[in-house]
Amino acid sequence: MITVKTFPVNPLEENTYVVSDEEGHALIIDCGALYTTEYETISQYIRDNGLTPEAQLLTHAHFDHTFGVPFIHRTYGLAPRMHDGDRPLYEHTEQQMSLMMGRPLGEPMPALGEPLVADAELPLGSHHFQIIHTPGHTAGGICLYCKSEGILFSGDSLFRQSIGRTDLPGGDYRTLIASLTSLFAWLPDDVTIYPGHGPATTAGFERKYNPFL
Repeated sequence: MITVKTFPVNPLEENTYVVSDEEGHALIIDCGALYTTEYETISQYIRDNGLTPEAQLLTHAHFDHTFGVPFIHRTYGLAPRMHDGDRPLYEHTEQQMSLMMGRPLGEPMPALGEPLVADAELPLGSHHFQIIHTPGHTAGGICLYCKSEGILFSGDSLFRQSIGRTDLPGGDYRTLIASLTSLFAWLPDDVTIYPGHGPATTAGFERKYNPFL
């Protein structure tokens, strides 16, 4: 059984996820924690539950999803892993910060780890997450899908009754719609979707009520 803990963090209320199995193996997805109190809340949860973080994953490289990458790297020694399509965005995190927040992050971003490759599988104990490339919000946007548990992390590709914006560098509306159309061609209705912002939803609810689908 997989446990998903959601931490809404930073001024943009980005969802940071700690995903763990019954044996304490854990993945950290999109750590956007910006403040010391947010760092402490996440690390306290990991300690209290006896978890061992094994990978730091990014669904895409927008700054609000990467604020906490240096914290995870220095605390757990985990290099961030993401799709190579977003490497240019990641390498310009400081510029993103200055443009959108009016200030730099204040510490260097760690080197990227092994890239996440489309259709590959990533283990979490006895479970596996499929890496699904869903470009459109960014060039290297991905979703992470665990078939055995019926859960999917959509990053900013899909929200409850909405989709990610496509007016930022690397975004393209038609590409995102094509990505989501391909995904929803086979995604079961009972899959729970955990987005990059806002509440969780299900594939069936989005198939019925999301105006973009």
